[in-house]
Amino acid sequence: MTVSRDKRRMTVVLVRLVVACLILPGVTGTAIGDPTLARHDEMATIALDATARHSDSPEEQIAQATAEHERPNGQSEGSEEKEQSLSEINRKLTNPISSIWSLTFQFNNFILENGHWVNNMLFQPVLPISLSEDWNLISRPVIPLYNSVPRPTSSGGLRQTTSFGDIIDVELLSPAHSGNWLLAVGPTFIFPSAGSKFTGQGKYQIGPAGVLGYLTKQYIVGVFPQQWWSVSGGGEPAVSQMNLQPFASLFLGHGWSVGYSGNILADWHASSGQQWTVPIGLQVAKVVKLGPLPVRLAIAGQYMPVRPSDFGQEWNIQFVISPVIPKLFKGTIF
Repeated sequence: MTVSRDKRRMTVVLVRLVVACLILPGVTGTAIGDPTLARHDEMATIALDATARHSDSPEEQIAQATAEHERPNGQSEGSEEKEQSLSEINRKLTNPISSIWSLTFQFNNFILENGHWVNNMLFQPVLPISLSEDWNLISRPVIPLYNSVPRPTSSGGLRQTTSFGDIIDVELLSPAHSGNWLLAVGPTFIFPSAGSKFTGQGKYQIGPAGVLGYLTKQYIVGVFPQQWWSVSGGGEPAVSQMNLQPFASLFLGHGWSVGYSGNILADWHASSGQQWTVPIGLQVAKVVKLGPLPVRLAIAGQYMPVRPSDFGQEWNIQFVISPVIPKLFKGTIF
């Protein structure tokens, strides 16, 4: 009796296996009516739909393959776009009336005629705003931190003062559609905000400023002059001075550039032979990405063959850091 029962049980098991194989071909380990089967089918359908939506058409795949084949040295599309992006950012940051916002930190290390060192740091935001479709307003404030020129003390030594200098602000109106030409004009101001009389001139000053230049993908060349006359402020001597910034650079690709560095200074009230500071300088710059943030790094050396004889600047070693920041005002105002 026991043997018969075992035979019947084995027969029932075999019949069930055959039925399962006929009804559910290719499915193993999933019982009929199991809810996990429906979930698996649903997930597979979603995955197939997603693949169909995101896959390129044959024409797009051929175009991508052709583009990859035509890039030199197996250069990828991402690296090519990155190179173009870095070079374009370098061009814009070299342009004094660019359309992008940036914060420039300029560190100057001067060796004076008498062999002493003078250091300063200039914080220079560039904040362009689109007034309309045809006109831009470029704000270029400068906040300086000076280490003053050495001055004699009663004991016969020399003393220097470190403090903030007078704040400069220039507002330039520029046409938005001038082709390769760089054109801008506007007023420039100096405010007597220095923390010490040794790091400022103590005068409100105003005058004209302008930019005239030419920009291509290969080079930029131009001038950025500013002239100030004192209009009021204390009992300090009257001031008339000019800052003429020539700019010229060659763009070498991959975010690199090389060009002229230096600002020509004129103090019109100085005695004869002491009015001019004329530098000869060379700057090398590179735009890099620090995470998502583009940053322009530059180093320059300058020699001043024409300078005041007493405490004139003879040499300068300059470092510049210019990160790009997002524009807070987008679109046009009017």
